[in-house]
Amino acid sequence: MSTSTLTPPKPDAATAAKASPKASLRGSVRVILRAHRRSLWAAGALLGLGVGSAAALLIWVAADASKELCPDGDVTPCSDDVYTTTMGRNAAESVLSGGGSALLLLACLIGAFVAGPLISRELESGTFRMAWAQSVSPARWPAARLAVPAALSVAGVGLLSLVQRWGWTQLREKPSAFGLKWFDEGIFPGIGPVAVGYALFAVAVGALCALLIRRMLQSMAATTVVLAVVMAGATKRRWMLWPTDRLVGGGFPGNDTWMTEMGMLTASGEKLFWEDCKSSYEDPGAVDCLTAQGGVSDFTDYHPIGHFWPLQLVGTGILLALAALAVFAAFRVLRRLHG
Repeated sequence: MSTSTLTPPKPDAATAAKASPKASLRGSVRVILRAHRRSLWAAGALLGLGVGSAAALLIWVAADASKELCPDGDVTPCSDDVYTTTMGRNAAESVLSGGGSALLLLACLIGAFVAGPLISRELESGTFRMAWAQSVSPARWPAARLAVPAALSVAGVGLLSLVQRWGWTQLREKPSAFGLKWFDEGIFPGIGPVAVGYALFAVAVGALCALLIRRMLQSMAATTVVLAVVMAGATKRRWMLWPTDRLVGGGFPGNDTWMTEMGMLTASGEKLFWEDCKSSYEDPGAVDCLTAQGGVSDFTDYHPIGHFWPLQLVGTGILLALAALAVFAAFRVLRRLHG
């Protein structure tokens, strides 16, 4: 059946008189939940597995706490030069250090599901006409298919983000914690509201791609590509979301800081970067290299841990704005298609 135009059939007068907008939306939601109940059960099982795994890892860490006798958490004798942590802590740190990346992958799966089985499959097969024939307007049909995954994503991803943050706070207190810096790529997306922002953005992009392409596999592929590009770009430019602090004249800003740029300043304030010289900044040759270009003093631009929430909130706001634009575009496309 062709889906080049999405013209809604006219419901009979009796059905149209009985149906109310609120009732039709509730009915659409029930239909979606029933039709995709197996997927929902699978998602619920994965959610329980994620929460249970985090809890089990932290219980394991607590059970092994008596073995961590040295102040730095070393399980070898305190005079030993060889550093070793407990197996429980190693496992927990390894899993939690990639929790943020796992939530980004989950957002991609959500977007692909919305684009494929939830919307474009019905457009491709023509079964959407059955809903429209039962006095569900063309606008409320996608509205329900946006509202259901959006609500479930906020609940599920929000819960996983809280669990990830809880586990992160329990483990990062040790000086020996590895891969758990607040700014790490595998940590930052999973310990704040930006995870929910990515999930909602994925829902909106999935709906837009489905209405534009109207073929299941192609819509899913396009959604995944768009989300991957946006996530990669956002990760690369995340440090630009909030003004950095600057340390001038050498020194170290602290262990819990995210150093973004380092180099030397010229007399006019122009920045020269260590990476522009072949030697590293620890090599006197690099200092000579930048000095020859006019460098007069060292500088380090960095984000202290106090910038965590501004970076999270600005990033979340941008994602929500992009999601709103995608939803607006999706409804415009739908209006153009059904006339």
